[in-house]
Amino acid sequence: MKNFDVSTDSTCDLYSTEIKENDIYLLPLSLTMEKDGQKSEFLDQFTSQNQYQEFFDNLSKGAVCKTEMNNAYVHQEYFASLAKSGVNNLIHITISYGISKTVEVAAAAVAKVKQEYPDFNCLCIESNSATIGQAILVRIAIDMRNRGKTLKETYDYIQSVKSKLQHFIVVDNIAYLKRGQKYNSHSQMAGTMLKVKPILVFNKDGKIVRYKQSAGLKHALSTAVKEFEKYTVNKDYPTVYVVHSGNEEMACYVAETLKTSYKLQTEIRLMGPVIGCHLGPNALAFAFLSNEQRPL
Repeated sequence: MKNFDVSTDSTCDLYSTEIKENDIYLLPLSLTMEKDGQKSEFLDQFTSQNQYQEFFDNLSKGAVCKTEMNNAYVHQEYFASLAKSGVNNLIHITISYGISKTVEVAAAAVAKVKQEYPDFNCLCIESNSATIGQAILVRIAIDMRNRGKTLKETYDYIQSVKSKLQHFIVVDNIAYLKRGQKYNSHSQMAGTMLKVKPILVFNKDGKIVRYKQSAGLKHALSTAVKEFEKYTVNKDYPTVYVVHSGNEEMACYVAETLKTSYKLQTEIRLMGPVIGCHLGPNALAFAFLSNEQRPL
């Protein structure tokens, strides 16, 4: 019998099959895409690789996509449905507080639901990351749940390691970062002219910051991979996850380099649309749980 259940939002970029197989509760985010003068709304809950590919193809062709944080009402309805179904003990993992205040909205919704369902016990935790970094913490929660750990033990462990979650991101076109207000206009223009590819990381506050930069996508990725020399992986969760937004060739290059240079276990994955629309097509990232704290 499970001591608790696991919940997260769709910024974790787990596949629909993984959500089902691991008995995870998922709250999807909504997106709006403007293409050829037409707007369409959809939820972040792709079920096939073709949907991911079509999404990034549309971005490459000039489509503009915007995301929307789930509001208090959406969170309250979500948690109320879980409480009504009999879920009592729950850990809910959200996107980094440094990107979005989602965890505050979620915690406030839990407090409201608890007024009607006093037995509903949910601990909300912000991941200090997003996409595959957030997914690593969800995987840890699943593993600890399956090993019979308590909700509090799992919450405390995740809180203790999330600042050791390393996440290196390389974008191909920083115009997408500018749209997401990650760069100012001057930085965006210089990067476009010089073909500079920024290497981004999550800092200790869970904000995305520029760590280094390099000319050319492949060189930037090689520079990011060399950063691994500063770290050792957590022996209990040793996989390095490589995620991409429609650039499988470079993802394979990164994964193979990590394997051959550092003898690491790797897994290649597709980035979801919520984070993907802010990083743009051909972006890549790799994330892993280390034994060291974040440097910034």
